[in-house]
Amino acid sequence: MTAMNMMPDSADPIVKRHRLSTRLWHWLNALLLYILFTSGLGIFNAHPRLYWGAYGANFDPAWLELDRFGSWWTLPATYNLALSRHWHLTAAPIFAFALLAYMLWSLANRHVSRDLAFHRDELAPRHVWQDIKDHARLRFPTGTAALRYNVLQKASYIGVIFVALPLVILTGLTMSPGMNAALPWLADLFGGRQSARSIHFIAAFALVAFFLVHILMVLLAGPVNEVRSMITGRYKVPEERP
Repeated sequence: MTAMNMMPDSADPIVKRHRLSTRLWHWLNALLLYILFTSGLGIFNAHPRLYWGAYGANFDPAWLELDRFGSWWTLPATYNLALSRHWHLTAAPIFAFALLAYMLWSLANRHVSRDLAFHRDELAPRHVWQDIKDHARLRFPTGTAALRYNVLQKASYIGVIFVALPLVILTGLTMSPGMNAALPWLADLFGGRQSARSIHFIAAFALVAFFLVHILMVLLAGPVNEVRSMITGRYKVPEERP
């Protein structure tokens, strides 16, 4: 998700759009989030009810109660709490440390300040509204504008990288009995282990919603060009609209 600030040459509209570190993190994330989400649903199936506060059990009122997720949603495809936990707890530390490394690297190489930071004019209501209308009309940027993130993309990526993903990690740690002993303030931060479990569930589905919108935008913007840029880094700049 890192746009290179290299401008295309008029004779060669192919530019290097994504750094290697971004491409590696992107595909590692795709794999890990699949494992974490599907194994997490397998764990959730052991008690498909959500509560607020420090405690929650069968006879306590739940704010959400669902049927068990079907086998095609979960990892493994059969109900096996031990194996779901094994997959989840194997992928989780890799995911957490990969995110930390990417965040630090993005700050160090100025990706955040150069590509994701908002400019004052972008936050003007008229500018934001224009971006919303362009997205609604599927009017994608062309020319050199296609190499920059618009305000909606910046807001989405900042929200995912610096809010949703850390929230999933911290609430996951809060549910761990070992972390209750090492970092007891985490449970207080989220209002109890059951509140952390609820927030964990909500944040996970928010990430799935982002993923679905992200895939839809890739398909609409030109999947070959978009996917190639995330595999090789090479991106063909769309011809400027007259």
